[in-house]
Amino acid sequence: MGQHAVDSSQRGLEHAGSLSRNNYWAGYSYTMKTLVSGGVAGCCAKTTTAPLDRLKILYQAKNQHYAKLQIWSGFLAIYSKESLLGYYKGNGAMMARIFPYAAIQFTAYERYKKILMKMPQLGPLNKFASGSLAGITAVTFTYPLDIVRARLAFQVNENKYRGIVHTLFSMMREEGGARAVYRGFVPTILGMIPYAGVAFYTYEALKFVCFNHFPEYLTMETGHGAVLSVPGSLGCGACSGLIAQITSYPLDVVRRRMQLSTSKTHTDGCVRTLVNVYRQDGVRYGLYRGVSLNFIRVVPQVAVSFTVYEKMKQFFGIAAPPS
Repeated sequence: MGQHAVDSSQRGLEHAGSLSRNNYWAGYSYTMKTLVSGGVAGCCAKTTTAPLDRLKILYQAKNQHYAKLQIWSGFLAIYSKESLLGYYKGNGAMMARIFPYAAIQFTAYERYKKILMKMPQLGPLNKFASGSLAGITAVTFTYPLDIVRARLAFQVNENKYRGIVHTLFSMMREEGGARAVYRGFVPTILGMIPYAGVAFYTYEALKFVCFNHFPEYLTMETGHGAVLSVPGSLGCGACSGLIAQITSYPLDVVRRRMQLSTSKTHTDGCVRTLVNVYRQDGVRYGLYRGVSLNFIRVVPQVAVSFTVYEKMKQFFGIAAPPS
């Protein structure tokens, strides 16, 4: 009888250990799948809108070659001055940044959402807070590559910077060390809180509406259950990106101004830069300079990002209906 009890206890411990290992590998597998899904989604979205990203940077920081041009004339001027590759200048740095950025952001969002679901007092703010925290986490790890991409994209006929590594070392050597590659970090974080929070919250809210009110039009059945259709994902993503941009665009302008300045020409902080932009150019031509271009850019970018992420999750079998 005693031996039987010992054997049963041993089998119980082995079973518990097996469950623990299975849970670990299941969690690890889920994390890796969300990382890959997010990274692929980010790369697809940014590549889709890379020419618009380039033109937006040139407009925001008032590059002398493009400051007086409109959207269409700006596009033609890029091709005339820099050929077809001009539309994708700085895109290598963007891809090097966006894969880890998007991978971290989407994975962190899923993790934060699970953690914050245990805090019912947050209510509907759960997804807003999860999105904001995910955006901050992703930006913190990948910000130097964002400033490098901005410097490369801002060049027209100049060849001061010759690539990602050269740009990083040049900035650190000439502009004050490691602080140089985090210039503009504060407005980026301040802008990320409303942008990522509103984007994820709006997407999840619209996704819920699609499932509950328009399932026959905007959802589809798969082997893993009901999921958003491509039109549903594109529509939810486009609307969420558009709304998020309106709330955070002025801080995006400030971020670019600070990123593209050097320690010799710019010593202002976030607030002073914001005030200076407003005093010099006002709201329409300063704080919201280039916003019409950004709307054109954001609609396909966020739509593609969320859609590819949904499709990648479906491919990996980890998609779930909205909660």
